[in-house]
Amino acid sequence: MEDDAPVIYGLEFQARALTPQTAETDAIRFLVGTQSLKYDNQIHIIDFDDENNIINKNVLLHQVGEIWHISASPADKGVLATCYSKITDSRVLTCAAVWRMPEESEPGSHDSPDEASSTAHALELLCDLDGVAAHGSVACVVWEPTGDGKRVVSLADNHLLLWDLQESSSRALLASSASLEGKGQLRFTSGRWSPHHNCTQVATANDTAVRGWDTRSMSQIYCMENAHGQLVRDLDFNPNKQYYLATCGDDCKVKFWDTRNVTQPVRTLEEHSVWNVRYNHSHDQLVLTGSSDSRVILSNMVSISSEPFGHLVDDDDLSDQEERRPEDRSQEPPQDGVIATYEEHEDSVYAVDWSSADPWLFASLSYDGRLVINRVPRALKYHILL
Repeated sequence: MEDDAPVIYGLEFQARALTPQTAETDAIRFLVGTQSLKYDNQIHIIDFDDENNIINKNVLLHQVGEIWHISASPADKGVLATCYSKITDSRVLTCAAVWRMPEESEPGSHDSPDEASSTAHALELLCDLDGVAAHGSVACVVWEPTGDGKRVVSLADNHLLLWDLQESSSRALLASSASLEGKGQLRFTSGRWSPHHNCTQVATANDTAVRGWDTRSMSQIYCMENAHGQLVRDLDFNPNKQYYLATCGDDCKVKFWDTRNVTQPVRTLEEHSVWNVRYNHSHDQLVLTGSSDSRVILSNMVSISSEPFGHLVDDDDLSDQEERRPEDRSQEPPQDGVIATYEEHEDSVYAVDWSSADPWLFASLSYDGRLVINRVPRALKYHILL
């Protein structure tokens, strides 16, 4: 089998929630949450063996409802948060909770595959994010990126809620909150916590707008009022450039912003109706998008990355003996654009994400329950490294 060949894993149920196990930096591991109306929902722990190109899995029961969003603690690899739907007073409400995975649930900890499949463990509930239900349905829960796993933000309808997790995450205390104000249906669709500025900023999307918030004062610090022509689906911060933010939406565009000047984007890609956008954690010129047209696109945004071509070694730094060769001087810098299109899915791709352990590997999840693990093309990998 070729090293670059995709590896496909099929879930029994429909799914749209995917996250890497953020605190796990040794094993290539993803968590996937299912959406079934008839049966107990599950969280699949997917462990990818890169040497043998195979997947090991374990299944945990998530009995409280359909999983709409899943996020992993950056500090404790056994802790995660889910947003799930349940019926209350004849209406469907999306709630949020923090869970711990049992220690024996780690893939490979069973003696045999038969034993692993025959005993599905249940998640241990650490705490509900109480009060979220009072604020409406939850769109997502995001963790403070570089903290000790004790602070999370939840987005519930038009409320931005900051929580302190106490007593080993067994209790959630509402620390502060903010609300969207204005006309129309004000409801958050997604959010991300910036890893920059000492983790004091959060960005949110609602309708066609993108807003930045200061978590200390819970006040708005910037707003792209019409960031997209249609609903904004997702956003992500550049991990290496502190003011750069990527957004995507139903207008089939991915836009890259400098939050110091929000009047217009720095770059725009027009590719497909995008549900998800993710920067590579190590090489931020690599940007992944997943789409309702069942495709995953890997783009090269080198012109606005932290690794611009030609700036790694300045001419002034070269000695006379190391004078740049003619072929080096004439070499054209790479252009922004699509590197590769991945078409292993047959349904809408609702989630894409990079591995926390291997920067050249990523997973994508389509609604029919198909998880695909792919790699950055080897030629591009060596071009970036060398």
